[in-house]
Amino acid sequence: MSEMNNQVPILKIEDLKVYFPIKKGLMRRTVGHVRAVDGVDLQIAPGETLGLVGESGCGKTTIGRAIVRLNEPTNGRIIYNDSTDLLKLEGEELRQIRKKFQIVFQDPYSSLNPRKTVKRLISEVLMVQMGMNQNEAYEEVKHLMNEVGLNAVYAERYPHEFSGGQRQRVAIAKAIALQPEFLVCDEAVSALDVSIQSQIINLLMDLKEQHGNMTYLFISHALNVVEHISDRVAVMYLGKIMELAKTEELFDNPAHPYTKALLSAIPIISGMKQKERIVLQGEVPSAANVPSGCRFHVRCPYATERCSQEEPQLKEIAPGHFCACHLTE
Repeated sequence: MSEMNNQVPILKIEDLKVYFPIKKGLMRRTVGHVRAVDGVDLQIAPGETLGLVGESGCGKTTIGRAIVRLNEPTNGRIIYNDSTDLLKLEGEELRQIRKKFQIVFQDPYSSLNPRKTVKRLISEVLMVQMGMNQNEAYEEVKHLMNEVGLNAVYAERYPHEFSGGQRQRVAIAKAIALQPEFLVCDEAVSALDVSIQSQIINLLMDLKEQHGNMTYLFISHALNVVEHISDRVAVMYLGKIMELAKTEELFDNPAHPYTKALLSAIPIISGMKQKERIVLQGEVPSAANVPSGCRFHVRCPYATERCSQEEPQLKEIAPGHFCACHLTE
């Protein structure tokens, strides 16, 4: 896969696999594996926002958690700045590199200790990870609160005293406190009201501009949100990347039948031309029992016999536009 704008990628993911064992019986014997991520290749350029979309259970969250080492991959490489394999780091080396990679979760409340004020939550991170003294850390907390659009006096509050949107702003402040280069946004706005979603998206875009070199992996199932924030979009299905292109190209000229089906489900604003709705039949197959050939063929309205027997590879079908589908060859 070619590099974005001929830049050295900040992150290069090669043949990433994350399998979870299925255990049964009293002896907890492994009888199979859930292939959550099953051989993914991706490159993300410095300063880019890459949207990662797909139905629930497709593996997109697992990729984000693997990057920050919350899930340990089964196989593959995650190369940082074309030199460091993140999956080989342990101990102090891993602790230091983790400053550069932070994550914002869907539910901010679960990532914020309810027994600590926001000031204490963030200042402890700054003192331990950045070596600040208490006064320096408290001043930085005030700055971070202002940066994410919250009054600095709110730092004295506990997480339960904030609304959902405010809590997500606190979670973002905590994530950017270590001045990361790479931020994984894992369904960061999906639990919020639409009006609040737009505020958080605008905040993320403003922070990216202010910090200059920040790179986002924006994971979501909401394609209208992804279209607004992303430079490129990767479409994932059952552990594999099905299509990857610049945002405008993907939304205007989708190539994979799965992408077309996802885009056809986006609500249409009044006055806009209605798209033909593509309704996929059946349920997403289990990642513990992946279909042979193209894993989408059991739901694809255009599948051929070849699709059921031969797995398509992700190939460049136009400059910067990649697709894994026999129909595009």
